[in-house]
Amino acid sequence: MNVILFGATGMVGQGVLRECLLAPDIERILSIVRSPSGQQHAKLREIVLNDFFDLSPIEPELSGYDACFFTLGVSSAGMPEAQYHHLTYDLTMTAAQSLARLNPNMTFIYVSGASTDSTESGRTMWARVKGKTENALLRLPFKAAYLFRPGFIQPLHGAVSKTKAYRIIYAVTTPIFPLLKMLFPKHVATTENIGRAMLNVARHGFHKKILEASDIIQAGS
Repeated sequence: MNVILFGATGMVGQGVLRECLLAPDIERILSIVRSPSGQQHAKLREIVLNDFFDLSPIEPELSGYDACFFTLGVSSAGMPEAQYHHLTYDLTMTAAQSLARLNPNMTFIYVSGASTDSTESGRTMWARVKGKTENALLRLPFKAAYLFRPGFIQPLHGAVSKTKAYRIIYAVTTPIFPLLKMLFPKHVATTENIGRAMLNVARHGFHKKILEASDIIQAGS
């Protein structure tokens, strides 16, 4: 299986890339990043792209892939809705529309968030925008599209968030992760769970298009 990964330098993307590199049935990985990850592997090719809103310079490189794992995302904290919409909906659809045209047999897997608003009409801004993005992805002519809504994520194997506030949260909560997993086993996924779940869903599909945290844990077990 040949896969494209967006966001390999983010916390979730780091976990997904690790599982792709370890999986014997993954033959080629095309990682598209804004800054080099420092990763080197025989089956990994990395493209550094400054403008994710214009994929035309690399379009010839984007054909012949079976799956795309889209893990890019930004925090909505302090951000106007128009800007968040641009960096979430517009950016995701730029990539997805190009890939649907170039790879109609592709499975597209998008990392969304718990409590995303599928109605697009709720009071929470980020949830509305994420819901709009999810709905638009499901309408594209992919072989299949799946939406991952992880809850609390435990970073493993050195995965680190690029967002300072999240790094502080993870540093504070790391000692109590075992307790959190014991108390909320269906709501705490690891970066390893998410990576393995993406691979398994790309390989075999899943009975739901929207995977909540408990579904991700199940699919990644």
